[in-house]
Amino acid sequence: MKNLKAYTIQFVGLKQGEHHFEYDIDDAFFENYGYDDFNSIAVKVDLQLVKKPTLMEFIFHMHGKANVNCDLTNEPYDHPIEGNYTLVVKFGEEYNDELEDILILPHGEYEFNVAQYIYETTVLALPKKRVHPKVEDGMMDSEILDKLEELSIENDEKSGADKDEEIDPRWEKLKDFITDK
Repeated sequence: MKNLKAYTIQFVGLKQGEHHFEYDIDDAFFENYGYDDFNSIAVKVDLQLVKKPTLMEFIFHMHGKANVNCDLTNEPYDHPIEGNYTLVVKFGEEYNDELEDILILPHGEYEFNVAQYIYETTVLALPKKRVHPKVEDGMMDSEILDKLEELSIENDEKSGADKDEEIDPRWEKLKDFITDK
């Protein structure tokens, strides 16, 4: 976590109004958190700090791409990342982060590290299910997709009509027990 010092903003010396910060996020940033659900990542974070007399507003805008593996074919592809997050920081008696979008810092604090919020916003911008764009278009040719198609339920239903004719006689006797007729 030593490498995250660059994400600390000393807000005490800043004038009231808007302030802009830019961060380039790459694989090294996520190594600090032990997060490795992607092959590589390149995200640009534009942070706007609006300092007011009684609170601060941090507005995160991020865009970039992450190279991830498709959940169906395991083929790598670049997935676009877009995300926005707004955090309101107020001052109070003690630290409190129980609310999702409001953080309370103790009086006397003079700096704030935004790394955790950049990390969370970036991770949440990635989809749960990652599907290669060529799979969605039907343009990908993959052995895995061919095998999935072969084993799909629809194929079993189509070939099920042929299987009805060739039922083992031992199983045929079980049809006599059906009482729903």
